[in-house]
Amino acid sequence: MPKRFLKRITPHPTTLQARWYLKVFGSRMTDPRLWTLQRRSVTGAFALGLAICFVPLPIHLPMAALLALLLRVNIPTAAITTLLVNPVTVLPVFYMAYRVGSAVLGVEPGRFTFRFDMNWLQYGLGPMWRPFLLGCLICGAVASFLGWAALELLWRMNVRARYRSRRAASTP
Repeated sequence: MPKRFLKRITPHPTTLQARWYLKVFGSRMTDPRLWTLQRRSVTGAFALGLAICFVPLPIHLPMAALLALLLRVNIPTAAITTLLVNPVTVLPVFYMAYRVGSAVLGVEPGRFTFRFDMNWLQYGLGPMWRPFLLGCLICGAVASFLGWAALELLWRMNVRARYRSRRAASTP
């Protein structure tokens, strides 16, 4: 884990608290759980970021920062995790969510052609919203849980390996 690098690029909480646009959060910005790289804070933030990835609105970073602040998990990890869904990956991810929602609702996935006019937004997109939003909710919950469990497992395995190597190095 690049702990030294992350500590170097992450701003100090007191400098953030002094910024005028973050003063509304008060002393919550100095909570150590928001900035330290501890297992519970990072794995929770990773799960939060994965859940936010499936929100079909372009508000991932502000939502991740606000929810990480409220849930007291690592803010940089939550924000960086939301970048997994980016302009390159957004179409496959949301198409998969639409297919999952269609399968759960028992709706046949439809074909559509995009036209940028009000008629298409009203009638062409209408039947797709329900399976799409349900698929986003299901995929977000599943990805969040699986990401949390995988990172938790990897973190624990890494710690055990470091303890074993330290013990092996200290015994003659």
